[in-house]
Amino acid sequence: MPLALFALTIAAYAIGTTEFVIVGLLPTVANDLHITLPLAGLIVSVYALGVTFGAPVITALTGGINRKPLLLGLMALFIIGNTAAALSPSYEMLLVARVISAFAHGVFFSVGATIAADLVPENRRASAIAMMFMGLTVAIVTGVPLGTLIGQTFGWRATFWAVAALGVIALLGIAALLPGNLKKAPAASIMDQVRVLGSGRLLIVFGMTALGYGGTFVTFTFLASILQDITGFAESTVSLVLVLYGLAIAAGNLGGGRIADRDPVKALAWLFAFQALVLAVFTFTAPSAPAALVTLVALGFLSFASVPGLQLYVVQLAKRFRPGAVDVASALNIAAFNLGIAVGAWIGGIVVASPLGLGATPWVGAILVAGALGLTILSGSLDRHQTNVQQVA
Repeated sequence: MPLALFALTIAAYAIGTTEFVIVGLLPTVANDLHITLPLAGLIVSVYALGVTFGAPVITALTGGINRKPLLLGLMALFIIGNTAAALSPSYEMLLVARVISAFAHGVFFSVGATIAADLVPENRRASAIAMMFMGLTVAIVTGVPLGTLIGQTFGWRATFWAVAALGVIALLGIAALLPGNLKKAPAASIMDQVRVLGSGRLLIVFGMTALGYGGTFVTFTFLASILQDITGFAESTVSLVLVLYGLAIAAGNLGGGRIADRDPVKALAWLFAFQALVLAVFTFTAPSAPAALVTLVALGFLSFASVPGLQLYVVQLAKRFRPGAVDVASALNIAAFNLGIAVGAWIGGIVVASPLGLGATPWVGAILVAGALGLTILSGSLDRHQTNVQQVA
């Protein structure tokens, strides 16, 4: 693999860390800025909304810019956003800083995947893209727990300084290693994206993505608080639990692809069913440390195992219903993931602030995932109906 690909992987690692590390730091940030836990949860929602709505618009607007200068600009924006977060004197400024970082996030993965594919021969393109996205997976396994530990030891601002430093390393790597003659892929216009959103069948899958992925974030957003306040773990132990959770996520990502290869709809139905069940069970196992750890391993595996299947299914349906906009449909599904994060974190905050409290977030999340299961069954039924109609015709 060319060295330039490693620079992209480091950038993906930094971006993945900054998105998810806030989950481990929410109690610390809430105490330092003197805000409630539900308000702190909005830090997660605002970032995800920045990716959801910023990425498609900015990607369309920057279609005419050469790839290398665009990537350098995105990493500069990422560094600015994380530096601003580290310097934020108030909650409001922290929200603004997170939105700036989020804008860089969405466009980077949209553009970075095509660049990674162009850096290698055609028969190694899938491996190159997988390697870049491995930075995101490794960030969940190591970056989030390490960032949480840094934040708990030296203050949450130190974590954002560390992530900004990673961004500087990635920027220097891209500047030094990425070739300047990268070809530009035709950018999707806003109207291309609107046409995809006009497909009812694709909207169902986007709903599956948002509810299935977002259901976990009702709980995951407040996981550090649950582990400390309900399970009884010491603050210093939370980062170790996040390592375990991250390893389960990585295993789920790998295993989910194999499970979904043959029949993504059937695989997604089973995964969502088990995910909803495990979330509901976590409501009762959270007070017991051993039972909570076992449940979290299962939850980590299941909550990310659906990701490959959802992406595969979107591509399959796009080829049938919007054959000229498969890449746009895939990108909009990434937006749906982030919309799910935003809505899940927001609902979680409402639950925490209500009389139901922190302990109710798992079963509320289970209801959202059950909604994804219902949409999956509906979509599978529509697939079978269309197949039967075609056979009769």
